[in-house]
Amino acid sequence: MNRNKSQHLFNRAQQSIPGGVNSPVRAFKSVGGTPVFIKQAKGAYLYDVDNNKYIDYIASWGPMILGHAYQPVVAAIQEYATYSSSYGAPTELEIDMAELIISMVPNVDLIRMVSSGTEACMSAVRLARGYTGKNKIIKFEGNYHGHADAFLVKAGSGLATLNIQTVPGVTAGVATDTLTAPYNNLAKVKELVAAHKNEIAAIIVEPVAGNMGCVLPAPGFLEGLRQICDEENMVFIFDEVMTGFRLAPGGAQERLQIKADIVTYGKVIGGGLPVGAFGGKYEIMQHIAPVGKVYQAGTLSGNPIAMIAGYTLLKELKNNPSVYTELDSKTEYLHKGLQNAFNDWSKPFVINRMGSMISVHFSDRAVTDFETASVANNELFKGYFHAMLNQGIYLPPSAFESWFLNNALTIGDLDNTIDATKNALKKLG
Repeated sequence: MNRNKSQHLFNRAQQSIPGGVNSPVRAFKSVGGTPVFIKQAKGAYLYDVDNNKYIDYIASWGPMILGHAYQPVVAAIQEYATYSSSYGAPTELEIDMAELIISMVPNVDLIRMVSSGTEACMSAVRLARGYTGKNKIIKFEGNYHGHADAFLVKAGSGLATLNIQTVPGVTAGVATDTLTAPYNNLAKVKELVAAHKNEIAAIIVEPVAGNMGCVLPAPGFLEGLRQICDEENMVFIFDEVMTGFRLAPGGAQERLQIKADIVTYGKVIGGGLPVGAFGGKYEIMQHIAPVGKVYQAGTLSGNPIAMIAGYTLLKELKNNPSVYTELDSKTEYLHKGLQNAFNDWSKPFVINRMGSMISVHFSDRAVTDFETASVANNELFKGYFHAMLNQGIYLPPSAFESWFLNNALTIGDLDNTIDATKNALKKLG
């Protein structure tokens, strides 16, 4: 594929943007080569500035559940943009959005809109601390909750991709209040709780991890965390920036039948626009200002364009739950096809999947946490990534990211992806 224009734009971007990108994983540092600059997208396909077409398995990192430029969402954005792009004042639409989310998600009585998933997770932890009067939190190695200081301790996603173990600018005091445990290791969590009795405000977790590849919770893991939080008066926070409204209409809480105290969301509730939210039980959420004393604010919170985009998408998902059956079926079809392709290959591999999240790991051991994800063969992943990209298959440019399917994908697209994998493996030897 000719990507000369992408190369030119990347060279130009590096003169005015740090690293040439506005989010690190886009720089392709983990896989090498030049980032692909996108011009437009429609349905299941991306089109770059060199007019190359790609089958998309990123879906804007999750939110494009029904595909890019979904017409009802586009029409709603166009209509509301004529009113104004922002008011800085309340709108009825914010209420509609809150009521819709509450109607879909278990265990959410009140919800506050913010402007990103990072802000949602940051605010959720502040609320948990204010509610409990305790300072420490437990997070899991390889789980990424945005780039707020408290979360950049042994995080996955871009930090893992760039092999950044410690982050300059994060103070020792902040790091001390963030306790970490291996994902799926309930015994280690119990040790941390015993060692810091009555000091821990919350446990925050990706119920299905997506920032070290797709990694599933072991049986009993989330249930055990729920029990610990109940026994120790700790707030249980589900980071559903990736899983919210993707794994089920009610997200991971519904699919896994585990109730969290606070749930956080990101761009999915804006149909891909920059937005986030955190919600939960009334007794906790009433501590947020202006009702309570835990301060949180945002000039663009509840932005009308983001709200109408998200409302339109979520309303469609609520009214047509068959979308989830279709997505699960397509992802299972892809899984089986990839499995067969890799079975004919000579090197070890692991495929993890839940719902419409899936990832391939070049490893000879099960991938259940950050340690096992980290020892997979990244050199093989690099070769696989570029071999797929050159055949028009756009995968996440990092071994530490989940793939996300969208429902605009056809069986033909999946077959093309499976065939591309067979060709890629022949080249990899």
